Amino acid sequence: MGRAVAAAAEADPDVVVAARFDRPDLTGEGLVSQGEALAASDVIIDFTLPAASVALARAAAARGGPALVIGPTGWADDQLAAVAKAAAKVAIVRAGNYSLGLNMLLGLVEQAARALGPEYDIEIFEAHHRRKVDAPSGTALMLGEAAARGRGVSLSNAARRARDGLTGARPEGEIGFSVVRAGGIVGEHSVTFAAEDEILTLSHSARDRGLFARGALAAAHWVAGKPAGLYDMGDVLGFSKRG
Repeated sequence: MGRAVAAAAEADPDVVVAARFDRPDLTGEGLVSQGEALAASDVIIDFTLPAASVALARAAAARGGPALVIGPTGWADDQLAAVAKAAAKVAIVRAGNYSLGLNMLLGLVEQAARALGPEYDIEIFEAHHRRKVDAPSGTALMLGEAAARGRGVSLSNAARRARDGLTGARPEGEIGFSVVRAGGIVGEHSVTFAAEDEILTLSHSARDRGLFARGALAAAHWVAGKPAGLYDMGDVLGFSKRG
């Protein structure tokens, strides 16, 4: 993703790549320290891991900038709280997925869950490459949250993360998750609403990581100069009432 973001930025005439940095122990041509990158940039785009993103957010907050676009998934509650605290001092866009199409899918899933009754079982399927370390994906959880909002329930109460063995009949209102990790799959997500007599499936397929990079770059354009706060792609795309 770092390479994809760099390529997208270099292709954008309105963007100047001011700095690139990586782990403190990783050096290479064109890489600088985190401190140098913070000082040189208006916005930093980060697709690393939650722990590294928390450290970056704290460093940016301590100096009052720059703005951040943060893209990892697999967050713990205390890490999310740390990013939210940093957002009191610096503008941060955090999203589990930067695809325009996927963010449109979130709205469709919420509407379908609201309109279709409990006789429609909800199953969320996601597939990614073998190197992805968290499951379900952050995007799958976002889709689950959208479905739960539509149903007016808490995802933590309705979610079924796995099935194995003699599980019994499916409880009404359950939101199920299915996960595949294999090969080089970029990203597949679908949400199925299944009744006894019909099945509705809403889906999104990513074919190139460049689409996430372009979405993150759009977020960077949007967040530059914004007041401190924690934003998401709904704000960037104008779906929410903030920003």
